[in-house]
Amino acid sequence: MTTSAVPVAAPAPGRERRRAMTLLMSACVVLVVGMVAAVNLAVPKLAAGDLRPSRTELLWAVDAYVLVFGCLLIPAGALGDRFGRKGTLLAGLALFAAGCLLTAAAPAVPVLLAGRLVTGAAAALIMPATLSLLLQVTEPAARPQAIAAWTAATGVAGAAGNLTGGAVLQWLPWQALFLLGVPAALLLAALVARLAPRGERHPADLDLPGAALLTLALFALLFGIIEGPERGWASPLVLGAFGGAALLLAAFTAHALRAAHPLLDPRIFADGGLRAGVLGVGAAFFGLFALFFVNAQFLQYVKGYSPLVTGVAIGPLVIGMLVVSRRSVGWAARIGRRAVVALGLVSLAAGLGLLSTADAATPYPLYALFLTIMAVGMGLCVPSLSVGVMAALPPSRAGLGSGLNSAARELGSALGVAAIGTVLSARLGTGHAVSGGRAFAEATAVGFRVVALVVLVLAVVVVAGLRERMSGHGK
Repeated sequence: MTTSAVPVAAPAPGRERRRAMTLLMSACVVLVVGMVAAVNLAVPKLAAGDLRPSRTELLWAVDAYVLVFGCLLIPAGALGDRFGRKGTLLAGLALFAAGCLLTAAAPAVPVLLAGRLVTGAAAALIMPATLSLLLQVTEPAARPQAIAAWTAATGVAGAAGNLTGGAVLQWLPWQALFLLGVPAALLLAALVARLAPRGERHPADLDLPGAALLTLALFALLFGIIEGPERGWASPLVLGAFGGAALLLAAFTAHALRAAHPLLDPRIFADGGLRAGVLGVGAAFFGLFALFFVNAQFLQYVKGYSPLVTGVAIGPLVIGMLVVSRRSVGWAARIGRRAVVALGLVSLAAGLGLLSTADAATPYPLYALFLTIMAVGMGLCVPSLSVGVMAALPPSRAGLGSGLNSAARELGSALGVAAIGTVLSARLGTGHAVSGGRAFAEATAVGFRVVALVVLVLAVVVVAGLRERMSGHGK
């Protein structure tokens, strides 16, 4: 008796390559965004270490990375469009490894801060190039799903940073967290060199004056946001930073309207879908990073969890975002993007509102349910909003679109941290850790309610913008 083999169709090479690139680009995103969350867990050990940083120096050890990262995203995206995204990504990963090594080996605080600045600049080179390269290997019909996977990674990265940071810092000194970034970045660079296609190049002027004006404007804006909770929103330094940001943005806008090839043409914001997408991404990460800022402190000060258990406890947020993000684009195609985005932002606000009811007596399964509701909200709205941002720009400006999307995320994240940090400072003063678990829980509850209300107000504006887009151009 003989049997004949039944041929099994092998996956198409293009599909396998896209899957590998999705995983690789997502890993790069997790590395650079996860570092934002992980470094917060290192603050207690850094404060007690040999460098003996002051309170202000500790603040900048955390914020220097975010500041440079957020400021350089749009120019870095345009740089990738001009000189090639693969080369930009490889340069960013190499620079990231160097910055992490410099930070870990720092003999003094100024060297530590320099390492953080270098690593932040590297992150800005990495982030836009990942999405641009992913879209380059993805056929047009599958691009919404690719963007959904990438945006899921940006949200998951914060939770992954908490988990990794908690595991490392449970047993090792703070330097180990940065040393871990060195082999991770080098391994990813080797995989990018082997697997990523040669990045497309698109002839365009770099618009150095525009890049300088926009970078300085974002620097002033983020500086004011970061320093506001610490120095007071009415302090001369903070008000001066906001005033400088407004003047620089006005100068950038005037320059961009006159330039033949501007870095970022303000006229693109006439597109309602783009405006809504940028604002919606900022609103979503405003809520998410407000949670990240207080979650680790709440679980340790109020619930008494160790750093490792604290990192693991964020798991429902990761799982929920991964599961929902994969399906949200399909749901948007069936029931409409506006409905999916509206449901997502409302769910995000609801999750924040429910978290405001948590205290020391709240059982973890209930707390995990609140996190899951937030995860559903993020997974529903962010992919559709990011698709709208990328679709509003031509493929030749994919790097710029990715940089714009990422800049909205960074600004929203910084504002979320500033908003809830201001509430905590107002109710507790500067000594959060010594204020007592009950006092911290009460202050956190107020902060979550404020953030939830802001997200709801922004949701109304975003959904109205999407309605404008649909009425003019269809879904």
